[in-house]
Amino acid sequence: MRALNRASTLFVGALALSGALVPGLAFAKGPGGSQFDVAGEKATDDSRTIGSRISFHGATRGDDGGDSGGLRPVTDWSPPACWYEPKWNPDEFARHFKESWDIPTASGVGEAYGLAKDHFENGKPYKDFNKSRTGKGMWWDAVRDTAREKAGDPAAFACDTATFWVENGETPAVEDAVTPDILAQLAYNRLKLPDTKLTLAPSGPTKVNLATWAWLAKKDFEPVSVTARLNVPGWNLQATTTARPVALKLEPGTPDATTYPASGTCTFNDDGSIGKPWAPGLGHQEPPCGITYLRSSAGGSFPLRATITWQVTWTGTGHANPTGLPDGVFGKTQDVVVEEAQAVNH
Repeated sequence: MRALNRASTLFVGALALSGALVPGLAFAKGPGGSQFDVAGEKATDDSRTIGSRISFHGATRGDDGGDSGGLRPVTDWSPPACWYEPKWNPDEFARHFKESWDIPTASGVGEAYGLAKDHFENGKPYKDFNKSRTGKGMWWDAVRDTAREKAGDPAAFACDTATFWVENGETPAVEDAVTPDILAQLAYNRLKLPDTKLTLAPSGPTKVNLATWAWLAKKDFEPVSVTARLNVPGWNLQATTTARPVALKLEPGTPDATTYPASGTCTFNDDGSIGKPWAPGLGHQEPPCGITYLRSSAGGSFPLRATITWQVTWTGTGHANPTGLPDGVFGKTQDVVVEEAQAVNH
């Protein structure tokens, strides 16, 4: 990759100070930032971002984080908020560049446009968008995680290296350039897990001091996987991230309760299920997984939280052996009505 020299650094600085929206550069507005729209006025909508070429397949959820089913890491780890990936061949970048600069002159934009033309078209350092290298490399650029960009997360705006050229087969000397590891982390963020609504018994409202049995069927907890792929000329990378359930944590929603086991963590049975279904005749036996409430919910309900811990690993290009990622948790809350035992006779 051609290194950015002092002239390029000045070019980047001029663009940033101008407030212009420069094609392929990370100078669109971030938290508190500014840009110009196609009318030359200050923009009020979301900053422009260039779509990713990474595709996701498997048990996926939306990339904006708006739908349910996502894992929450058990540590403060999070997938990348921004990264770099190959975006255009020379002809595509030339078209994109010229379309993006089809704006009226505004304060600072003219100077920035001249610097950009010099940098990418006039040989300082690239000539004619590197069309002489067609088929031998691609232009790389930053991509932001959609949800974190919308939330104004500063990390989503940290990838501020100018659009750069990479020859086929070379590894960019830029932090956060896409790799199988990054693909695996992005796939982690798109894993969609099954709901964890417990089956509770005996049926109906739970009674004070009477054990409530809880269980989950095996069919609800098969491993789930998402594969992330980047397949463009010169680069073919993939990673598959897989989550496997390992434990269920019960939180009764009140301190006036006893959990079974005492830790509240129910492990999986050999057949992949959790707990044991209740059946008439079990009487006052302690369930392998369940709760005894010690007081009533007084006409309301207690929020019972059931959270599954998932163990996460990935494999991918150049990484045949499973590599660990942080465990994740996903759970649901359901209301439990608890009545005094004598209410049965009324």
